[in-house]
Amino acid sequence: MEESLQQIAPYIPALLLGVALSAASGFRVFVPLLVGNLAAKFGLFSLAENMTWLGETPATIVLAIAVVFELAAYYIPVVDNLLDTIAGPAAVLAGTLLTTSFLHIEDPVLQWGLGLVAGGGVAGTIQAGTSLLRLGSTKFTAGLGNNILTSIENFMSVVISLFAVWIPVLIGFIALYFVIWVWRKLYQRRQAKNSV
Repeated sequence: MEESLQQIAPYIPALLLGVALSAASGFRVFVPLLVGNLAAKFGLFSLAENMTWLGETPATIVLAIAVVFELAAYYIPVVDNLLDTIAGPAAVLAGTLLTTSFLHIEDPVLQWGLGLVAGGGVAGTIQAGTSLLRLGSTKFTAGLGNNILTSIENFMSVVISLFAVWIPVLIGFIALYFVIWVWRKLYQRRQAKNSV
């Protein structure tokens, strides 16, 4: 048992960093990718050998432009709801990519599998929650509350991304706790409906 823990231990910080950045990609897709790019570029974290392109200058330029457009586009009425439709699968892809890029595992099936389950799952769950909030805001405020929601989401994406780089273990546990909490609530609702 102790030997198994010693084999797994080196991957835990990288996995938690990836999960934390994936949580931020549930709010905005490109902000955590840019933060991950800059963290790798400045040597705060190393990328897996097959993912070094994420830390290179062309990726920095493309991601910086994408961040500006993404943050601005969510302030345009109607476009914000359309972006949520695209952002669902894009957040899962970004979460998978982020988690996979920090895992230094030689087996690509295990590397991408962990990335998809841990990173993609967290990003997809948070993105689904923000999409539902935006739909509710559009319905009950005729879209007037969406700009406030957008500002909160932008802020959360930036703050979680920055904290993830500095405190990956804490943010990773918070993100995992949030996902477990959401799933438990959904399960309890389903059980309550089935018992009626």
